Amino acid sequence: MTDVLVDSNVILDIATEDPQWFEWSSVQISTCADQGNLIINPIIYAEVSVGFEQIEALDTLLPPKFFHREQLPWSAAFLAGKAFQSYRRRGGTRRSPLPDFYIGAHAVILKIPLLTRDVKRYQTEFPNLQLISP
Repeated sequence: MTDVLVDSNVILDIATEDPQWFEWSSVQISTCADQGNLIINPIIYAEVSVGFEQIEALDTLLPPKFFHREQLPWSAAFLAGKAFQSYRRRGGTRRSPLPDFYIGAHAVILKIPLLTRDVKRYQTEFPNLQLISP
């Protein structure tokens, strides 16, 4: 069994029935669910929540029995800060850590793959992170 952290872009592909990515994301979610637990964290939950008026509607999309909810460990927060520091040293202009830093760091700390379509930043900041991506 292999657990997987599911990035918000994959969940949003399904929620919005994205014409380009819905099929790929649906197949990947189904495949990953068959092989282990689908995991989300508060950052992913927050990113997906933007498209919803009511928490109940969001919880219908992300039922805890299907999307296991994990808190962000302190060690992941530390690693996210180090990734942000590296980003800034390479000329990054953002003034605070991006959600992707926390998400990638969480997957690294859990030692599980990340299901995402946003490959470039994760490969740059977390070169040893296993990605499930197009």
